[in-house]
Amino acid sequence: MRGLPRVPPPAARRAQPHESPRFADTNPVLTRSGSASRTDRPQGRRPAATGTAPGQGPDAPRTGGTRVVVRDRTRSGPPSGGGGRFRRFVTRWGWRAYAIPLLALATVVTLVDLVLGDTGTSGSATAAPEPSVAAVAPGAVEPSATPTVTPTAPVEVDAAPTEAPETAAGAPGFVQQGAGSVTVVPGSSQVYGTGPLQRFVVEVEDGIEVDGPSFAAAVEETLGDPRSWGNGGRMSFQRVGEAEAAAGDFAFKVTLISPGNMERYCPGVGTGGYTSCRYGDRAVINLARWATAVPDYQGDIPTYRHYVVNHEVGHALGNGHQQCPGPGQPAPVMQQQTLGLEGCAKNAWPYP
Repeated sequence: MRGLPRVPPPAARRAQPHESPRFADTNPVLTRSGSASRTDRPQGRRPAATGTAPGQGPDAPRTGGTRVVVRDRTRSGPPSGGGGRFRRFVTRWGWRAYAIPLLALATVVTLVDLVLGDTGTSGSATAAPEPSVAAVAPGAVEPSATPTVTPTAPVEVDAAPTEAPETAAGAPGFVQQGAGSVTVVPGSSQVYGTGPLQRFVVEVEDGIEVDGPSFAAAVEETLGDPRSWGNGGRMSFQRVGEAEAAAGDFAFKVTLISPGNMERYCPGVGTGGYTSCRYGDRAVINLARWATAVPDYQGDIPTYRHYVVNHEVGHALGNGHQQCPGPGQPAPVMQQQTLGLEGCAKNAWPYP
Protein backbone atom coordinates (compact mmCIF):
# COMPACT_ATOMS: atom_id res chain seq x y z
CA MET A 1 0.00 0.00 0.00
CA ARG A 2 2.84 2.38 0.65
CA GLY A 3 3.86 2.38 -2.95
CA LEU A 4 0.42 3.43 -4.23
CA PRO A 5 -0.14 7.18 -4.94
CA ARG A 6 -2.62 9.15 -2.69
CA VAL A 7 -5.98 9.68 -4.27
CA PRO A 8 -7.58 13.00 -3.31
CA PRO A 9 -11.09 12.85 -1.77
CA PRO A 10 -14.08 13.45 -3.99
CA ALA A 11 -14.86 17.06 -4.73
CA ALA A 12 -18.26 16.78 -2.99
CA ARG A 13 -16.51 16.05 0.31
CA ARG A 14 -14.28 19.07 0.02
CA ALA A 15 -17.12 21.43 -0.74
CA GLN A 16 -18.20 23.53 2.23
CA PRO A 17 -21.87 24.27 2.83
CA HIS A 18 -21.23 28.00 2.90
CA GLU A 19 -19.57 27.86 -0.54
CA SER A 20 -22.61 26.50 -2.32
CA PRO A 21 -23.17 28.17 -5.69
CA ARG A 22 -26.79 28.82 -4.49
CA PHE A 23 -25.50 31.62 -2.32
CA ALA A 24 -22.13 32.40 -3.89
CA ASP A 25 -23.47 34.94 -6.39
CA THR A 26 -26.36 36.44 -4.40
CA ASN A 27 -24.92 37.41 -1.01
CA PRO A 28 -22.15 39.66 0.18
CA VAL A 29 -18.91 38.04 1.38
CA LEU A 30 -17.30 39.12 4.62
CA THR A 31 -13.59 38.58 5.17
CA ARG A 32 -11.62 38.58 8.34
CA SER A 33 -10.78 42.22 7.78
CA GLY A 34 -14.52 43.03 8.15
CA SER A 35 -14.91 44.33 4.57
CA ALA A 36 -17.75 43.11 2.42
CA SER A 37 -17.64 42.31 -1.28
CA ARG A 38 -20.51 41.73 -3.63
CA THR A 39 -20.42 39.99 -6.97
CA ASP A 40 -21.41 41.93 -10.05
CA ARG A 41 -23.91 39.34 -11.02
CA PRO A 42 -27.66 40.07 -10.80
CA GLN A 43 -29.36 38.65 -7.73
CA GLY A 44 -31.21 35.40 -7.96
CA ARG A 45 -30.38 31.89 -9.03
CA ARG A 46 -28.80 31.25 -12.43
CA PRO A 47 -27.52 28.09 -14.04
CA ALA A 48 -23.81 27.45 -13.54
CA ALA A 49 -21.58 28.71 -16.31
CA THR A 50 -19.91 26.12 -18.48
CA GLY A 51 -16.59 27.87 -18.33
CA THR A 52 -15.55 28.38 -14.75
CA ALA A 53 -12.34 30.16 -14.06
CA PRO A 54 -9.72 28.25 -12.20
CA GLY A 55 -10.12 28.52 -8.50
CA GLN A 56 -13.74 29.85 -8.65
CA GLY A 57 -15.80 26.74 -9.09
CA PRO A 58 -17.45 24.70 -6.45
CA ASP A 59 -14.49 22.37 -6.36
CA ALA A 60 -11.91 25.16 -5.88
CA PRO A 61 -9.76 24.67 -2.85
CA ARG A 62 -9.86 27.15 0.02
CA THR A 63 -7.16 29.78 -0.43
CA GLY A 64 -5.05 31.80 1.87
CA GLY A 65 -6.84 30.71 4.99
CA THR A 66 -9.59 33.26 4.34
CA ARG A 67 -12.81 32.52 6.17
CA VAL A 68 -15.87 33.03 4.06
CA VAL A 69 -19.20 33.91 5.80
CA VAL A 70 -22.38 33.92 3.81
CA ARG A 71 -25.71 35.54 5.04
CA ASP A 72 -29.08 34.54 3.78
CA ARG A 73 -30.75 37.85 2.86
CA THR A 74 -34.18 36.24 2.86
CA ARG A 75 -33.97 35.80 6.67
CA SER A 76 -32.54 39.21 7.57
CA GLY A 77 -34.54 42.17 8.95
CA PRO A 78 -35.38 45.38 7.10
CA PRO A 79 -32.41 47.38 5.83
CA SER A 80 -33.34 50.32 8.05
CA GLY A 81 -32.77 48.13 11.11
CA GLY A 82 -35.46 49.78 13.41
CA GLY A 83 -39.12 48.96 14.32
CA GLY A 84 -39.01 45.38 13.13
CA ARG A 85 -41.91 44.04 15.26
CA PHE A 86 -44.24 46.99 14.66
CA ARG A 87 -43.56 46.95 10.91
CA ARG A 88 -44.19 43.23 10.70
CA PHE A 89 -47.44 43.73 12.70
CA VAL A 90 -48.57 46.49 10.31
CA THR A 91 -47.53 44.45 7.30
CA ARG A 92 -49.52 41.47 8.51
CA TRP A 93 -52.74 43.19 9.69
CA GLY A 94 -52.81 46.24 7.42
CA TRP A 95 -55.59 48.80 8.29
CA ARG A 96 -56.70 46.64 11.21
CA ALA A 97 -53.49 47.59 13.03
CA TYR A 98 -54.89 51.16 13.35
CA ALA A 99 -58.62 50.39 13.57
CA ILE A 100 -58.44 47.97 16.53
CA PRO A 101 -56.75 50.43 18.98
CA LEU A 102 -59.12 53.23 17.94
CA LEU A 103 -62.18 51.02 18.43
CA ALA A 104 -60.89 49.90 21.82
CA LEU A 105 -60.39 53.53 22.90
CA ALA A 106 -63.87 54.52 21.68
CA THR A 107 -65.38 51.61 23.62
CA VAL A 108 -63.66 52.66 26.86
CA VAL A 109 -64.79 56.28 26.43
CA THR A 110 -68.39 55.17 25.79
CA LEU A 111 -68.44 52.93 28.87
CA VAL A 112 -67.10 55.72 31.07
CA ASP A 113 -69.70 58.13 29.71
CA LEU A 114 -72.51 55.66 30.36
CA VAL A 115 -71.35 55.03 33.93
CA LEU A 116 -71.13 58.75 34.69
CA GLY A 117 -74.50 59.39 33.04
CA ASP A 118 -76.22 56.66 35.08
CA THR A 119 -74.72 58.05 38.28
CA GLY A 120 -76.03 61.56 37.54
CA THR A 121 -79.48 60.26 36.62
CA SER A 122 -79.82 58.13 39.72
CA GLY A 123 -78.61 61.00 41.88
CA SER A 124 -81.18 63.39 40.43
CA ALA A 125 -83.93 60.77 40.69
CA THR A 126 -83.35 60.28 44.40
CA ALA A 127 -82.87 63.93 45.22
CA ALA A 128 -85.51 65.33 47.52
CA PRO A 129 -87.97 67.71 45.78
CA GLU A 130 -87.75 71.34 46.69
CA PRO A 131 -90.43 72.46 49.17
CA SER A 132 -93.16 74.75 47.92
CA VAL A 133 -93.39 78.38 48.91
CA ALA A 134 -96.39 77.62 51.12
CA ALA A 135 -94.40 74.95 52.97
CA VAL A 136 -91.48 77.21 53.86
CA ALA A 137 -93.35 80.44 54.56
CA PRO A 138 -92.88 81.19 58.24
CA GLY A 139 -96.08 81.06 60.17
CA ALA A 140 -98.22 80.43 57.10
CA VAL A 141 -101.59 78.96 57.97
CA GLU A 142 -103.11 76.40 55.64
CA PRO A 143 -106.78 77.00 54.78
CA SER A 144 -109.20 74.11 55.10
CA ALA A 145 -109.19 71.93 51.98
CA THR A 146 -112.88 71.03 52.24
CA PRO A 147 -115.03 73.91 53.51
CA THR A 148 -118.62 72.98 54.26
CA VAL A 149 -120.07 75.93 52.36
CA THR A 150 -119.48 75.89 48.62
CA PRO A 151 -119.17 79.46 47.25
CA THR A 152 -121.98 80.39 44.87
CA ALA A 153 -120.25 83.55 43.56
CA PRO A 154 -116.69 84.45 42.56
CA VAL A 155 -114.45 84.91 45.59
CA GLU A 156 -113.54 88.55 46.15
CA VAL A 157 -111.38 90.28 48.71
CA ASP A 158 -110.89 93.82 49.91
CA ALA A 159 -107.81 95.31 48.25
CA ALA A 160 -105.65 97.77 50.10
CA PRO A 161 -106.26 101.46 49.37
CA THR A 162 -103.63 103.36 47.42
CA GLU A 163 -103.20 105.61 50.44
CA ALA A 164 -104.36 104.47 53.87
CA PRO A 165 -106.79 106.97 55.44
CA GLU A 166 -106.13 108.34 58.85
CA THR A 167 -107.98 106.70 61.71
CA ALA A 168 -110.55 108.53 63.81
CA ALA A 169 -109.19 110.79 66.49
CA GLY A 170 -109.14 109.34 69.96
CA ALA A 171 -109.40 105.73 68.74
CA PRO A 172 -107.96 103.07 71.05
CA GLY A 173 -104.54 101.64 70.29
CA PHE A 174 -103.72 98.12 69.14
CA VAL A 175 -100.79 95.76 68.77
CA GLN A 176 -99.16 96.21 65.38
CA GLN A 177 -97.88 92.62 65.10
CA GLY A 178 -98.68 89.61 67.25
CA ALA A 179 -97.10 86.17 67.59
CA GLY A 180 -98.42 84.88 64.27
CA SER A 181 -100.08 81.80 65.80
CA VAL A 182 -103.79 81.58 66.60
CA THR A 183 -105.83 79.97 69.35
CA VAL A 184 -109.39 78.67 69.01
CA VAL A 185 -111.73 80.28 71.51
CA PRO A 186 -113.08 77.35 73.55
CA GLY A 187 -116.75 76.62 74.14
CA SER A 188 -119.83 76.74 71.94
CA SER A 189 -122.95 78.85 71.63
CA GLN A 190 -126.63 78.32 71.17
CA VAL A 191 -128.11 78.03 67.69
CA TYR A 192 -129.14 81.46 66.35
CA GLY A 193 -132.01 81.54 63.87
CA THR A 194 -133.64 78.82 61.84
CA GLY A 195 -132.81 77.17 58.58
CA PRO A 196 -129.67 75.27 57.45
CA LEU A 197 -127.11 75.27 60.25
CA GLN A 198 -123.77 76.95 59.66
CA ARG A 199 -121.23 76.14 62.37
CA PHE A 200 -118.29 78.46 62.78
CA VAL A 201 -115.06 78.67 64.80
CA VAL A 202 -113.65 81.84 66.34
CA GLU A 203 -109.84 82.29 66.53
CA VAL A 204 -107.70 85.04 68.03
CA GLU A 205 -104.03 85.62 67.28
CA ASP A 206 -101.71 85.11 70.20
CA GLY A 207 -100.01 88.18 71.67
CA ILE A 208 -102.43 90.88 70.46
CA GLU A 209 -103.87 91.59 73.93
CA VAL A 210 -107.47 90.89 72.93
CA ASP A 211 -109.75 88.80 75.10
CA GLY A 212 -110.85 85.77 73.06
CA PRO A 213 -114.27 85.19 74.67
CA SER A 214 -115.15 88.90 74.30
CA PHE A 215 -114.32 88.81 70.56
CA ALA A 216 -116.28 85.57 70.16
CA ALA A 217 -119.31 87.12 71.89
CA ALA A 218 -119.19 90.10 69.48
CA VAL A 219 -119.15 87.74 66.47
CA GLU A 220 -122.07 85.74 67.90
CA GLU A 221 -124.03 88.93 68.44
CA THR A 222 -123.55 90.00 64.84
CA LEU A 223 -124.41 86.68 63.17
CA GLY A 224 -127.31 86.05 65.57
CA ASP A 225 -128.98 89.36 64.73
CA PRO A 226 -132.18 89.04 62.64
CA ARG A 227 -130.72 91.58 60.16
CA SER A 228 -127.75 89.32 59.45
CA TRP A 229 -127.45 86.45 56.95
CA GLY A 230 -129.94 84.24 58.82
CA ASN A 231 -132.76 86.72 58.24
CA GLY A 232 -136.16 85.14 57.67
CA GLY A 233 -135.02 81.59 58.29
CA ARG A 234 -132.46 81.61 55.47
CA MET A 235 -129.89 79.91 57.73
CA SER A 236 -128.86 79.51 61.37
CA PHE A 237 -125.49 79.88 63.10
CA GLN A 238 -123.71 78.20 66.00
CA ARG A 239 -120.20 78.74 67.33
CA VAL A 240 -118.26 75.54 68.06
CA GLY A 241 -115.01 74.94 69.91
CA GLU A 242 -111.68 73.15 69.72
CA ALA A 243 -112.93 69.58 69.18
CA GLU A 244 -115.04 70.56 66.18
CA ALA A 245 -112.21 72.69 64.83
CA ALA A 246 -109.78 69.73 65.03
CA ALA A 247 -112.33 67.44 63.36
CA GLY A 248 -113.14 69.96 60.62
CA ASP A 249 -116.79 70.06 61.68
CA PHE A 250 -117.46 73.68 60.76
CA ALA A 251 -118.41 75.83 57.76
CA PHE A 252 -116.00 78.74 58.27
CA LYS A 253 -113.75 80.50 60.76
CA VAL A 254 -113.73 84.10 61.99
CA THR A 255 -110.12 85.00 62.85
CA LEU A 256 -108.77 88.22 64.39
CA ILE A 257 -105.23 89.00 63.12
CA SER A 258 -102.83 91.89 63.74
CA PRO A 259 -102.07 94.13 60.74
CA GLY A 260 -98.42 93.03 60.71
CA ASN A 261 -99.45 89.40 60.05
CA MET A 262 -102.29 89.97 57.60
CA GLU A 263 -100.15 88.93 54.65
CA ARG A 264 -99.48 85.57 56.31
CA TYR A 265 -103.17 84.80 56.57
CA CYS A 266 -104.11 86.49 53.30
CA PRO A 267 -101.08 85.64 51.10
CA GLY A 268 -101.10 87.36 47.74
CA VAL A 269 -104.28 89.29 48.45
CA GLY A 270 -102.56 92.63 48.95
CA THR A 271 -104.25 93.96 52.07
CA GLY A 272 -101.31 96.24 52.80
CA GLY A 273 -101.95 95.60 56.48
CA TYR A 274 -105.00 97.89 56.25
CA THR A 275 -108.02 95.95 54.99
CA SER A 276 -109.50 92.61 56.04
CA CYS A 277 -109.95 89.60 53.74
CA ARG A 278 -111.49 86.22 53.24
CA TYR A 279 -108.95 83.48 52.47
CA GLY A 280 -110.03 79.86 52.12
CA ASP A 281 -112.51 79.08 54.90
CA ARG A 282 -111.34 82.02 57.02
CA ALA A 283 -113.00 85.40 57.43
CA VAL A 284 -109.89 87.30 58.52
CA ILE A 285 -110.58 90.50 60.50
CA ASN A 286 -107.83 93.12 60.66
CA LEU A 287 -107.19 94.12 64.28
CA ALA A 288 -106.49 97.71 63.23
CA ARG A 289 -109.92 98.00 61.61
CA TRP A 290 -111.56 96.24 64.55
CA ALA A 291 -109.99 98.74 66.94
CA THR A 292 -110.28 101.98 64.94
CA ALA A 293 -112.85 101.46 62.14
CA VAL A 294 -112.45 103.83 59.15
CA PRO A 295 -112.79 107.58 58.68
CA ASP A 296 -116.15 107.35 56.85
CA TYR A 297 -117.67 105.77 59.94
CA GLN A 298 -116.61 108.82 61.96
CA GLY A 299 -115.75 106.88 65.10
CA ASP A 300 -118.78 104.59 65.07
CA ILE A 301 -116.67 101.55 65.93
CA PRO A 302 -119.53 99.24 67.08
CA THR A 303 -121.38 99.66 63.76
CA TYR A 304 -118.20 99.09 61.77
CA ARG A 305 -117.52 95.88 63.72
CA HIS A 306 -120.95 94.54 62.70
CA TYR A 307 -120.19 95.54 59.11
CA VAL A 308 -116.73 93.94 58.88
CA VAL A 309 -117.97 90.62 60.35
CA ASN A 310 -120.99 90.49 58.02
CA HIS A 311 -118.89 91.52 55.01
CA GLU A 312 -116.12 88.92 55.42
CA VAL A 313 -118.55 86.14 56.48
CA GLY A 314 -120.60 87.08 53.41
CA HIS A 315 -117.51 86.26 51.29
CA ALA A 316 -117.17 82.92 53.12
CA LEU A 317 -120.81 82.18 52.29
CA GLY A 318 -120.13 82.83 48.59
CA ASN A 319 -121.18 86.44 48.09
CA GLY A 320 -119.25 88.90 45.93
CA HIS A 321 -118.79 92.63 46.01
CA GLN A 322 -121.55 95.09 45.18
CA GLN A 323 -121.59 98.76 44.23
CA CYS A 324 -123.35 101.72 45.81
CA PRO A 325 -126.87 101.84 44.30
CA GLY A 326 -127.08 105.61 44.50
CA PRO A 327 -126.30 108.67 46.62
CA GLY A 328 -127.94 108.68 50.00
CA GLN A 329 -129.03 105.05 49.85
CA PRO A 330 -127.82 102.46 52.37
CA ALA A 331 -124.59 100.90 51.23
CA PRO A 332 -124.89 97.18 50.55
CA VAL A 333 -123.06 95.16 53.19
CA MET A 334 -121.00 93.62 50.37
CA GLN A 335 -119.86 97.06 49.21
CA GLN A 336 -116.23 97.80 50.10
CA GLN A 337 -117.19 100.36 52.69
CA THR A 338 -113.72 100.20 54.21
CA LEU A 339 -112.41 101.95 51.09
CA GLY A 340 -115.20 104.51 50.89
CA LEU A 341 -119.00 104.91 50.89
CA GLU A 342 -119.14 106.54 47.41
CA GLY A 343 -122.15 108.64 48.35
CA CYS A 344 -124.06 105.87 50.13
CA ALA A 345 -124.91 105.82 53.83
CA LYS A 346 -123.04 103.44 56.08
CA ASN A 347 -124.80 100.14 56.64
CA ALA A 348 -123.69 97.02 58.56
CA TRP A 349 -126.46 94.55 57.69
CA PRO A 350 -127.38 92.32 54.76
CA TYR A 351 -131.09 92.84 55.51
CA PRO A 352 -131.38 96.22 57.31
